[in-house]
This record gives sequence, C-alpha cells and structure tokens, in this order.
Amino acid sequence: MNTIDLPLAILLATFCSQTYGLLDGSDPDLPDGYRLVACFTAKAFGGAKERFGYVAESADRIVIAFRGTDSKADWVSDAVARQIDYKFAPLAGQTHCGFTRIYSSARKQILAILKSLSPAKKLAITGHSLGGALATLCAADKAVYSRIQSPETYTFGSPRVGDPTFASVFNRRPGVSWRVYNIFDLVPLVPPRIFKSPINGCVYYYMHVQTGYPLRFRKGSASDNHAISNYIDALKSISTNQ
Repeated sequence: MNTIDLPLAILLATFCSQTYGLLDGSDPDLPDGYRLVACFTAKAFGGAKERFGYVAESADRIVIAFRGTDSKADWVSDAVARQIDYKFAPLAGQTHCGFTRIYSSARKQILAILKSLSPAKKLAITGHSLGGALATLCAADKAVYSRIQSPETYTFGSPRVGDPTFASVFNRRPGVSWRVYNIFDLVPLVPPRIFKSPINGCVYYYMHVQTGYPLRFRKGSASDNHAISNYIDALKSISTNQ
C-alpha cells in the first residue's frame, strides 16, 4: 500500500496557502527553486472572471494550485450542488455543477500553460477547500494526465466532488492521490452523500475519491478547523514525530 509523502504534502499545502492572495492581485511567494509560470482565471456562478490559481515549476516538477472559496460568487457556486455530466474523461459519471463550471471556465488556460512546459517533469495538482474540488476535477481530466503521466494529487479539506461513478473512474486513473482532511472539519462532509436539490427535486449521490488521509485537530471554531494554516501545522507535527 502506498504511504503519503509528508514533505510533499507540506510543500503542496504551502502552495495552497499562497493561492489566497490571488484575488487581491498578489502573486504567490513561492518556495526556493520554484518560479511562477502563469496565473489562470475562472468564473464562479454569476460572477466575473477571477484569478483562481497558478502554475509553477522547478527543475523537475510542475505544480497546479487552485484557490478555495474567497468571494460571494464562489459561495454561490459551492451551493449549486446538483450534478452535471463530467465531460473530460469517458464515461466518468456526474459531478457537482458549481465546481465543474468553475473548472470548465479555466480548463483551456490550464491546458495551454501545460503545453508550454516539459512533459518529462512530474506533475502535482493541489488545492484547499473548493480548490481541492477543482484539483480533483483537473486530475480526472484525461487531457491533463495523458500529457504528463501519473500526476500526484494532494487535496486539503476538499468537499465531495461527484457521484460513485466519477469516484470509481478517478480512483482508477494513473497517479497518486491523497485527500487530506481533518475529522473535525465540516467542509469534507458536504455535499451530503444523498443530496436532494431544492431547485429541481432530483436526488443526487455523492462519494469521496480515494485515498483519504485523516488528521485530528480541533481549534475551537469551524473556520479554524478548516484553515489551511492549521492543516500545515498538523502535517508538520506528524512529520516531526515520525
């Protein structure tokens, strides 16, 4: 059985923390050895295009990092939990409508950026919260993982993304995947496994992708239990004590 690469998890969680300045126009402060290749934009439900993530590279690795919820339009997209067909891999089931529309609006930019980079490098895809959902959708995209083989996917505090068919297809794709979550974080509990849309009355089924890696920290509030900074601290504590 594969074991999580804790130094890589900590590194990628740090990349996630750097996505939250994008909406204010700040570029990420990257770790030594990495350079910013480009930022990309996406459109949340009913909103204008926003900077939603960036691509960075080192001598041997490319990182795609997605931002979590950080605007009113993002919150609306989070709530649009009915499902639509996932069209970027064959027979891949259905996924959360709000998340999928955001990823779809950024997809062409991401593919164009990847096309300009070496396919010989390792690819890591990461995100926190809503960004974890977007990273999952990106990692399932056949056009992404067929260009750079076996991507490493690390998400932090991600909500559920799609139905059991999507989860099954995702789990069979090439590459390592770790879904890091705090057992006291409420975000990984949504959408519920069975969701009835208040808009159309349809019932949708949700399932998490593999492989879950549970953390156990309680910080006194829902927002603190979800904060990427506390995820980083918990991972560092585990790494130090190993």
